[in-house]
Amino acid sequence: MLRTRNPVHALSPSDRDAALELCARNLPANVFVAARLLEGALSSQPGSVLGHKVDGLLESLCWSSANLVPVEADEESLVFFADRARRWRRHCASVLGPADQVTELWRHLESAWGPARAVRSNQPLMSTMDPPSALGVELDPRVRPATLAEVDLVMPAAAHMFEGEIGYPPYSGSGAAYRSALLALIDRGHTFVAIEDGAVIFKADVGSVALGCAQLQGVWLAPHLRGRGLSVPLMAAVVEQVMATRARWVTLYVNDFNTSARATYARVGFEDVGTFSTVLL
Repeated sequence: MLRTRNPVHALSPSDRDAALELCARNLPANVFVAARLLEGALSSQPGSVLGHKVDGLLESLCWSSANLVPVEADEESLVFFADRARRWRRHCASVLGPADQVTELWRHLESAWGPARAVRSNQPLMSTMDPPSALGVELDPRVRPATLAEVDLVMPAAAHMFEGEIGYPPYSGSGAAYRSALLALIDRGHTFVAIEDGAVIFKADVGSVALGCAQLQGVWLAPHLRGRGLSVPLMAAVVEQVMATRARWVTLYVNDFNTSARATYARVGFEDVGTFSTVLL
């Protein structure tokens, strides 16, 4: 049973270092939240990070914004996080993170938030610290950071990837907000592309960077080019450039049923280091 008083509270800027130390216990799994902390979320988005403290020490936390993302949470913490989060259903698009924590968190939320649109319970978390070139992997020379002037070339590729992955378009009507989000990624040098004949044929984004670790997301290859052996050198070029300019430790997670992507990542040098789950709402 829940205690009368829920010990979970919104963290403040003074909790930043303790929260980052918590994320560093398993950086490939927690880099998303670590990046938000380093970007100043505790000041700019008050209430977005919940913390469970025991005797004054931070034991676990949960990013609580458009997504719920638990960090180093045990069964007790997850009960408390779920109790706080139940009222936020309409603001949340997914629950994601380490599979054991997400499974338990969703178990407590499902009766209030369900049914989910999809539950992807087995998403291999993969990482590498080896530059692909050092492994003898060919790099595609066409891959480079996108420029701000290319946002309208990136947008169709990004939208196609999003809909194929999530199951619905990233926007309806005006795409201004979505375009702005893409511009922000490009402006930070976080979107990598290969362009041919005036069209993006490949893209990948750096979604999060923190504490020497970068997480890739949004990997997409034009459908008419799939199955031709292009994905390995394209992806290898992204990893090589991210390691040279952002972080030596590179991570990502992938659906277990996407066997071709998993094979590509393995050939580039990624190894399984854990399991994620995502509940799509």
